[in-house]
Amino acid sequence: MVFHASERLRFGRISELGRLYLLTCQVDQRLPVFENMWLARLVVREFRQIESEGFIGSLAWVVMPDHVHWLVELQQGTLSCLMQRFKSRTARAVNQVRQCSGRLWQPGFHDRALRREEDVVAVARYIVANPIRAGLVKSVRDYPHWDAVWL
Repeated sequence: MVFHASERLRFGRISELGRLYLLTCQVDQRLPVFENMWLARLVVREFRQIESEGFIGSLAWVVMPDHVHWLVELQQGTLSCLMQRFKSRTARAVNQVRQCSGRLWQPGFHDRALRREEDVVAVARYIVANPIRAGLVKSVRDYPHWDAVWL
């Protein structure tokens, strides 16, 4: 049996309430859709909306031109339901603004459960430093699409 990369990501996926997860998803064809500030802010709005609905506690996130990283504490449901909700809502909003239709995100997503002993603040710093490592800015203060509860 042959599995595609997005299908292999599901093997061993466990959704444990109260656990911290680093989630990553990529724009279809890695197109830099979120270079557009207004489209990036639609993603930010959805991060905040999902948190306000009680699905997660959002600890840190960054919206890169062609992908997002999101550090969350799962509070209800499953990771798959969370990401399906996030990707569906953001795709609808972005497509409406762009006056187009079709897929915004690549199928699947990557998740990594953090171990209890991991330095969560260090993981958050790693997330928000993505724009620096990508060469988009010299200082995280110069990048508008990130947040972390500690920083």
